[in-house]
Amino acid sequence: MKIVDQIIDDFKKSLLDLNRLKAENIIHQFEESEGTSTFLEKLIVPAMEEIGQDWDAGNVALTQVYMSGRICEEILESFLPGENIKKISHPPMAIVVLQDHHLLGKRIVASVLKASGYELMDYGSVDNIDELIVRISNDKIRILLISTLMLHSALRIKELHEKIIQNAIKVKIIVGGAPFRFDSQLWEDIGADAMATNASDGIRVVANIVKEIDE
Repeated sequence: MKIVDQIIDDFKKSLLDLNRLKAENIIHQFEESEGTSTFLEKLIVPAMEEIGQDWDAGNVALTQVYMSGRICEEILESFLPGENIKKISHPPMAIVVLQDHHLLGKRIVASVLKASGYELMDYGSVDNIDELIVRISNDKIRILLISTLMLHSALRIKELHEKIIQNAIKVKIIVGGAPFRFDSQLWEDIGADAMATNASDGIRVVANIVKEIDE
């Protein structure tokens, strides 16, 4: 087993054991050697995706998924971007998670985008598609980012897409997360407009969508 894989396994175990101190120590050690942006994509995200897969397989409890995400979110507080960042002009944008208790991926994507100058509304986790449609319409959202960990959450985007068409709402959907990396065609099958492979790639995808809307 590679050293990085072993570190991910140790980090994952510390999360499932709800051992925040050990998880925090592993993160700081990894950050010192690999850098902040690297530990987000190479340590936290893979560990949480594995935990999500374990939940889908029935090997871990939903409370473990939730608490693992909460521990990571709390640790990430010290790494969030500051406010002195040059803002980028773009249409109203929001980010959401559909019927999924995993919010860490959304938080990472939002942080990276904000650090790059984008502003976006955070809708948190939404279970009711009709309520989300109302919020998108009221806020005049033109770009909606959806972060997923679980496959069932990704599949619900198809229902959202259908209701967006029914209500004649002009909004572009950008998706990302483990299910879309496992199935490269899934994002098209559910009606999304684009897919980002990771948080950093999200910057490129959002920029392309903004350009497309402005044209």
